[in-house]
Amino acid sequence: MIVTIDGPAGAGKSTVARSLAARLGCQFLDTGAMYRAVALAAIRANIDWDDKQGLLRLADGVQIRLDGKQVLLDEEDVSQDIRRPEIASVIHYVADHPGIRERLIGMQRAAVVGRSAVTEGRDQGTLAFPDAACKIFLTASPQERAHRRQLDLAERGQKVALEQVLAQQQERDRRDREREVGSLQRAPDAIEVITDGMSQVEVVQHLVEIVRAAASDQDGPEGL
Repeated sequence: MIVTIDGPAGAGKSTVARSLAARLGCQFLDTGAMYRAVALAAIRANIDWDDKQGLLRLADGVQIRLDGKQVLLDEEDVSQDIRRPEIASVIHYVADHPGIRERLIGMQRAAVVGRSAVTEGRDQGTLAFPDAACKIFLTASPQERAHRRQLDLAERGQKVALEQVLAQQQERDRRDREREVGSLQRAPDAIEVITDGMSQVEVVQHLVEIVRAAASDQDGPEGL
């Protein structure tokens, strides 16, 4: 059974998806890490971001493997390297590339063949796994998401005004909605979950109940 979790930046998708997969005893597919790995490979290869064909050849040639919390790029553990700020600042060159997105969606599908998985991103329920048995659109109000982001930055020693965080988030939301490929959309059959006022534990428990109900309807694998 495939469970997709899509939603805007700051909704807490990655943390919740990982916790949900652990609760269900199935694989967590960190799609964002795959795009980050390609961006890291491009930086290391000194490929110009405007070189669309060069970027595509690179994506076709690298091996990306997710092993638990490890992200392996050509069998090198790059789990820490892909989280650097410079990767975040250029990942859109990879994520907005139609050919690379097609390549990575193919890898995502191959990674879960014959397995149950929780996968998160922007287009998992619309493009990557349109036939998923359970689709969730995880979101929160702009103010709530900005506040969470502000707290996250503070934990990293970065003091940023809430108004600035909110403005940056609104711009990212706009870009995500207007992307030519992989744009942020709620699948018609996705269940929307608004997490304002909910703790992470409460969100995960709510999603467990949604998934178990979907598994029961689909005669899903035992344990979900």
